[in-house]
Amino acid sequence: MLSDFYDIDTEPVIQLSAVYGEPKNILEKCIILFSKEIHDYLLCNYECKEIGFISACNGNITIFSFNMAGEDIAFYLSAIGSAAASQICYEVHWQTGAKKFVMFGSCGSLDHEKTDGKYIIPAQSYRGEGCSFYFAPASEYIGIPNCNKLAEIFTDLNVPHVRGRIWTTDSMLRETRGLVSKRRQEGCIAVEMEIAGVQAICSFYGLELYCFLEAGDVLSDSNYRMEGLHEANHSVGKLLIAMKVLRKI
Repeated sequence: MLSDFYDIDTEPVIQLSAVYGEPKNILEKCIILFSKEIHDYLLCNYECKEIGFISACNGNITIFSFNMAGEDIAFYLSAIGSAAASQICYEVHWQTGAKKFVMFGSCGSLDHEKTDGKYIIPAQSYRGEGCSFYFAPASEYIGIPNCNKLAEIFTDLNVPHVRGRIWTTDSMLRETRGLVSKRRQEGCIAVEMEIAGVQAICSFYGLELYCFLEAGDVLSDSNYRMEGLHEANHSVGKLLIAMKVLRKI
C-alpha cells in the first residue's frame, strides 16, 4: 500500500500558484525553527522584516528575514510534525526562493552513551511517518544527503557531534518499548518528528537540507528521562551554530 503513495506519473491537482501566485526569488537561505523562545530571540536581537506568510485557517505563519554579514536570511517558526513541517518548508521556498534550509531542534536519545554531550547529525531516518512516502519511493529509511558535509563543518567549528541513524515518528505516545528496542537494534540513536518528511520534500524539489539535533529526553527499553528537554528545545546555542553553518554552505 505504501508504494501507492508515490505518484510521479500524473500532475498534482493543487498548485501553490493558486494560493501565492508565481514563485519568488528573494533570498537563498532559511532557518527552520521549532522553538518560540529562539524565534523571539531573533526578533528581539536582530532587525527583522516580514517577507511573506503561510496562510492557514487556524492562523498564519509569518516568514521573516534578517541580515547576517551582508546576506539576507529567512526564518520562520514551523509547525511540529512531519506532514506540517514538510509542507511549510516548500511553501516558504515558493515565497522566498530559498533553496538551502538549516533545521535544528530537540530529539529523544535512544543511545545515551553515544549522544551525551554531542549534537546529532542524522545520516538516515527511519520513515515512521506518512508524508515522506508521497515524495520518495517506499523504503524503510531515507538518506540525508548533506550529513557528511554538515559533519565536516561541525568538525571545522570544533562542535562535538555524532552521526547516525535516527527515527522519525508521527506519534511520540506510541514510542513503545518494543519499537524503541527494534530501532536501537537497527542502529538508531535518536527519535524525532520531522526529518524524514522534510528531507523527502527537499530531495523531491531539489532543495538542500542541513539538519542537526540536540537530545533532551532519553528513551530506553525500560524507562524515560526528560530532565534535559527544555534546554534541548530552547538553547540559543543551536541558533549560533546554525548561523555559522549558513556562512559555510
